[in-house]
Amino acid sequence: MVRPRLQEKYFTEVIPYLKAELGYKSVMQVPRLEKICINQGLGDGVSNKKLIELGLEELTAIAGQKAILTRATKSVSNFKLRAGMPIGVKVTLRGKIMYEFLDRLVSIALPRIRNFWGLRTTGFDRKGNYNLGIREQIIFPEISINKVVKMNGMNVTFVTNAQKREDAFQLLKALGMPFNMEQD
Repeated sequence: MVRPRLQEKYFTEVIPYLKAELGYKSVMQVPRLEKICINQGLGDGVSNKKLIELGLEELTAIAGQKAILTRATKSVSNFKLRAGMPIGVKVTLRGKIMYEFLDRLVSIALPRIRNFWGLRTTGFDRKGNYNLGIREQIIFPEISINKVVKMNGMNVTFVTNAQKREDAFQLLKALGMPFNMEQD
């Protein structure tokens, strides 16, 4: 059974590094990446059902796992939105697929962003999760520019079991996330 490249790196390099760096006594105390959630809100999908179908196809291709619809929970008359209408797509990645997506994101997709100077470090919450906003889905090589009807952004959330922001930052940095330290 072959592990993805980043998962192998986590077990062989990151765990010993974080154990020494953060002063943990046990390997089980070292923070780990639990899951990656990718969410794409398609506001125009209320009036154009084709956008929802295209969003499902694109997110499934990007993640390598079938995406699901998200539906409105409340009715909002100003947006012509009723409860139960499809308004976006999402996918939650765990295990091997999660590490493969992270590897493609760090090594292929992020370097394709124009004028990319690194990720902001302000996306961490108190519990050690990191949120990243991507403005265009075309940075992923799985998406063909010729087939794109509308540019859609997405939110990528990295959920860790770290108890502090600093521990989660060290984990993601050790996994290869290109943070820009001078930006914040």
